[in-house]
Amino acid sequence: MRPDPVSSGAFAEALFMPDMPPPAGLTGREGNSPARRFAVYRNNVTVSLIDAMASIFPTVQNLVGEDFFRAMARLYVTAHPPTSPLLFTYGERFPAFLENFPPAAELPFLSDVARVERLWLDAFHAADAAPLDPSALSSVPVEDLAGVRFQPHPATRIARLSHAAGTITRYDRSGISLEGLNPMAAESVLVTRPAFDVRIEILPKAGAGFFEALLAGETLGNACLAAGEEDGDIPTLLSLTLTSGAFTAIDLHQESDRS
Repeated sequence: MRPDPVSSGAFAEALFMPDMPPPAGLTGREGNSPARRFAVYRNNVTVSLIDAMASIFPTVQNLVGEDFFRAMARLYVTAHPPTSPLLFTYGERFPAFLENFPPAAELPFLSDVARVERLWLDAFHAADAAPLDPSALSSVPVEDLAGVRFQPHPATRIARLSHAAGTITRYDRSGISLEGLNPMAAESVLVTRPAFDVRIEILPKAGAGFFEALLAGETLGNACLAAGEEDGDIPTLLSLTLTSGAFTAIDLHQESDRS
């Protein structure tokens, strides 16, 4: 009589719970106990996921050290097993995990660094598209500029951060020393990939509101109004709009044309 087949749910549950025995119905070669072989397989899967985490969050690992990171990642893997076969999608909940991880409490900026690194990876794997020509607005009549809308690049991401995580990530990945950097300074970042390389732009004052408006489909005029309310530097923000790779095209249709 054949044993009952092992359900995928039971197998996955046992795989990521190190204290659980092999799932019922699992047998080894020639009917031997599968415990040892299952333990080896379980460890190999966990190590592969930890390695994936290290490649996704290299700056987090550099900040805490490899041993600490791998121990922390092992706990994350146990608490949050993957739901997709695509390893590059793994770790989406890692920033939130870090916020509530007591051993890392002395590094409150760590979760924001993880957020930036996740945005970096998302931008890296986003669809390709040609970035906006910086001269795109030169042919637009002055009286129509306020009504221009921008089409976002698929790779564009934006985040408001409570810490200097964008600068930390950019410096670390470029081999620049973090000495003298205040990690507790809040900043907003724009993550883009105009060609093959992901870029992390630290936005100037009012930049988050300005780009959030444009990415939401607001007109250039409304985005400028939003930035002006925060005393933003409109020329600098407009220059970044045209050169950052955050957009692919402009739309001159008026609101009445959209109905």
